[in-house]
Amino acid sequence: MTGKTIGILIVDDYAVVRQGLRALIDTTPDIYVVGEAADGLSAVHQASTLRPDITIMDLMLPGLDGIEAITAIKQANAQARILVLTNFGDEPRVLAALRAGAQGYLLKDAVLTDVLTAIREVYAGRLTLHPSINHILMRAMQQTQEPEGKTAGTPALTNREQDVLQLVAKGLTNQMIADQLQIDERTVRIHVSHILQKLGLENRTQATLYALRNGFATLD
Repeated sequence: MTGKTIGILIVDDYAVVRQGLRALIDTTPDIYVVGEAADGLSAVHQASTLRPDITIMDLMLPGLDGIEAITAIKQANAQARILVLTNFGDEPRVLAALRAGAQGYLLKDAVLTDVLTAIREVYAGRLTLHPSINHILMRAMQQTQEPEGKTAGTPALTNREQDVLQLVAKGLTNQMIADQLQIDERTVRIHVSHILQKLGLENRTQATLYALRNGFATLD
């Protein structure tokens, strides 16, 4: 796979969708397919065995549904990157997928170039959403003032932790944050760990949602 850098696991119960994604990816210099799965249980097994860089996941799957599969994959490997590609953009599914740990959410009406862009964005560690999902997320945040993590007795973040949280919400990697703040990458990792622990969050996606909901960052 010379020149190929991003390995993809495709999860969809429709063979024609998997074939279409594979055909798209096969023509792309920096992306390749490591495997396919047609149901949630197989997706969890393949993700564990193949360790893809990104799993592209439908939500309507036989056996385990997409949300359950995302949860299981993230529990087994907290660093797993998951891009949802589905027909359903309703608020409950969107929020459930993001809370489960998905780093991207696209609808199947997205153009092919948007899919490729989303793959690269998720690979770079950035939260990537279909344009209509931005509105759903903003509406959900406006409807409640409750934080994404702990709601009572949450320790205050230090100024430096707030700086790091803002940059996490912008999709920057630890090294990019370190470069911008002119600190060591290991120090950034420690700050991120402290932020997640203080706020009762499990991953960077939840931290991003917290930052958006509590005014540390915007979707602009």
